[in-house]
Amino acid sequence: MTRRLGSGSLVIATHNAGKLREISALLEPYGVKCLSAGSLGLPEPPETGTTFAQNALIKARAAAEASGIVSLADDSGLSVAALDGRPGVYTADWAERQWFEGPAGRDWYMAMGKVEGMLAEKGPDAPRDAWFSCVLAIAWPDGESAVYEGRIDGALTWPPRGTMGFGYDPVFVPAGMDQTFAELDPAQKHAMSHRADAFAKLVSEQFG
Repeated sequence: MTRRLGSGSLVIATHNAGKLREISALLEPYGVKCLSAGSLGLPEPPETGTTFAQNALIKARAAAEASGIVSLADDSGLSVAALDGRPGVYTADWAERQWFEGPAGRDWYMAMGKVEGMLAEKGPDAPRDAWFSCVLAIAWPDGESAVYEGRIDGALTWPPRGTMGFGYDPVFVPAGMDQTFAELDPAQKHAMSHRADAFAKLVSEQFG
């Protein structure tokens, strides 16, 4: 990969405000102005991939083609060892309410409860090891792209703790710590998360 981003505008292919804040904070030191796909009125493409990398590329390429601006997409999720790596690439899907579960949309507390319920079915001695994965995909309007992968290991806790994260953050305790992602100061989380790991690789190649 020889092409480089440089400063300027970058479309973040997300409609998730929490994810936009995290990505914007990570890119701010490099003079990158982040615009969300949501603010530009871009539709969310169907995520038909079976891996994080495939879905990240689908989103980045769709945003780049629709906006004519270099775009960055993140596809990330929680994998639980005792659940054979689930929910994995279907992390967000587990939070989607069915028609009998209330108004349409994502209910992360429900999703966390679903994971905990499946672990409980395996008995009190079931391992609680888990990891977050993140894949960042950059796409240029002419079709060129690049992918960067990150990961952080930890364990699940119950009940959820903390209010500063989003998604499954309130039940994930990073290895070597006793606070959940949602209890950590955002700056501390940004410095160590799966997204930070992927960003370190992106920055090394794109701005190093």
